[in-house]
Amino acid sequence: MTTAKRDTYTPETLLTVAVRIFNERGYDGTSMEHLSKAAGISKSSIYHHVAGKEELLRRAVSRALDSLFAILEEPSAVRGRAIERVEYVTRRTVEVLMAELPYVTLLLRVRGNTKTERWALERRREFDQRVADLLKAAAADGDLRADMDIRLATRLLFGMVNSLVEWYRPHAAGGYDGDQVAEAVVRLAFDGLRTDDGPRIQP
Repeated sequence: MTTAKRDTYTPETLLTVAVRIFNERGYDGTSMEHLSKAAGISKSSIYHHVAGKEELLRRAVSRALDSLFAILEEPSAVRGRAIERVEYVTRRTVEVLMAELPYVTLLLRVRGNTKTERWALERRREFDQRVADLLKAAAADGDLRADMDIRLATRLLFGMVNSLVEWYRPHAAGGYDGDQVAEAVVRLAFDGLRTDDGPRIQP
């Protein structure tokens, strides 16, 4: 049985296992021994695919970051009023988080203890800043309430979106549909942030 696994294992399936173990044990608490046992292959077989666990971490967080940054290049994220763009980006961020849940969970849990983690944190801050800039532009357009501190609103928005990794489970009994969650996040955030006469984007 071990031989069959060794013959059929791929970098992608190995990455899936590694992300699961990183999320369960924490990156610092995971050894190559843990990964080899979880994968059912020898440590030497893992080294056939990657240089070590930090390369697995880099691949995992890159997948999450690439998916998030791709949102910012989508047509609805670059055209139109800032308020419409930031609503779109928020909705798509929730969708990506749910679609890539294990990978985004790992991204949100890195602490900066390694070169890869520090790189991931820097990229995360860059993404957050891009979204914050959209909120600032929407405020400058008069589409957000003047009595709302934009820095505070930005922190609260990210807090709500990022909290999904702690409780959202796509296949849980009685769980929520992904579209329902994305719609709820956007409505809760922007119905409270918009001016009464600001334009509204349709889901």
